[in-house]
Amino acid sequence: MKKDKLTAKKSLGQNFITDENFLKKLSSLIVTDNNSLIIEIGPGKGALTKELIKKKIEQILVIEKDDRLIDNLKTLSKEFKNFKIIHQDALKIDYNKFIEKNSIIVGNLPFNISSNLLMNWIFLHKWPPLYKKMYLMFQKEVGERILATHGSKQYGRLSVITQSRCKIKKLIVAKSKIFNPEPKVDGIVLEFTPHSKNIDMDIKNLEILVRNAFSQRRKKIKTTLSSYILYLEKLSINTDLRPENLSVTEYCKLAKLMK
Repeated sequence: MKKDKLTAKKSLGQNFITDENFLKKLSSLIVTDNNSLIIEIGPGKGALTKELIKKKIEQILVIEKDDRLIDNLKTLSKEFKNFKIIHQDALKIDYNKFIEKNSIIVGNLPFNISSNLLMNWIFLHKWPPLYKKMYLMFQKEVGERILATHGSKQYGRLSVITQSRCKIKKLIVAKSKIFNPEPKVDGIVLEFTPHSKNIDMDIKNLEILVRNAFSQRRKKIKTTLSSYILYLEKLSINTDLRPENLSVTEYCKLAKLMK
């Protein structure tokens, strides 16, 4: 099948980036070195991949589910010898098998599964992880929730879980017009840098805690976290606060007390 006849599949949440200036800008923001292994999620037609190949890196590994795009991606192996294709669903992969020291995860993520993919990498059992950075595209609204600080309306479960494990930086906004087909919303690229030290806390306990806390976000935590009253009192946290008023640090301290 010819490249120019490939169209995005709505069922896979595909929105291909077609703006060359944006691709060059994004590639320039992705920090690599000669030893970097880039793991690109959902490369699609390989538009960003072609820009990444120009960087001085050790290896590129791309993970693509869509059968139609594999042959197209294979042509890139002629341009970059250390190029590997994993023809699988990115949601079902054991990333511990592929992520090596100096790995960098890159992806124009399908908006409909972006949060689930992110949680795969945040919940890796080994922490700090082997990957050095992640550069990921999200729907702008989701990205703003990830970046949100406590006390804001957008602050919630996603904010707490991701910020507990990574320093997160807004890199660039992707206007809807750079995609084909054009989505109804803008995108945003975020840079994730894992915290260098492992917090003495079970991330699964943190997940349970914040899920309970934000299940009724307008209620006070003495209601939503009634099972954790002793822990709240031990940390001298005001139980008349609402879930969005607790900082990431406070949630982590609470989770640390859970055994």
